[in-house]
Amino acid sequence: MNMIKKFMAPLILALVYLGLAAWLPATALRSAEVAVDYTREMVLIIPPVFILMGLLQVWIPKEKITALIGKESGVKGILISFFMGTIPTGPLYMAFPLAGSLLQKGARTSNIVIFLGAWAAIKVPQLIAETQFLGPSYTALRFILTLIAVIIIGRTMEKVITIKDLPNIEEKE
Repeated sequence: MNMIKKFMAPLILALVYLGLAAWLPATALRSAEVAVDYTREMVLIIPPVFILMGLLQVWIPKEKITALIGKESGVKGILISFFMGTIPTGPLYMAFPLAGSLLQKGARTSNIVIFLGAWAAIKVPQLIAETQFLGPSYTALRFILTLIAVIIIGRTMEKVITIKDLPNIEEKE
């Protein structure tokens, strides 16, 4: 029974696929193709991210992370976190292991939320394309409003969530 509980999600997914295959075979085929594509993408992306996390743990001392984006970093920490989130391209799930690693190194919770929000909503290539298709005034307004929203969300999350609430993260003083 314990084994069934452990594999409940894959079992439910298999039942859904079987149901799709029986009633909507074209949809089941397309769904399987998408699942294979995402799996392939993750197999290619996740190992370099873990290597990067390992290098981050070894090469960058905790004191440096704390000084740049830690509790006492102030506006400088917000700007660095925001900049770190706007530069990379790639799916958001790549940012979560990096964010966890930064939290373990002493980064401020609000700065990590700002980093994740910037990664999700404001990337340089995205801004360039957006300017081309929607115009500079639209892009500038959305950029400013998104920046303000990400900072507000980061500060609010820091007030609501403590390091102790996060799994596998220990507060290091």
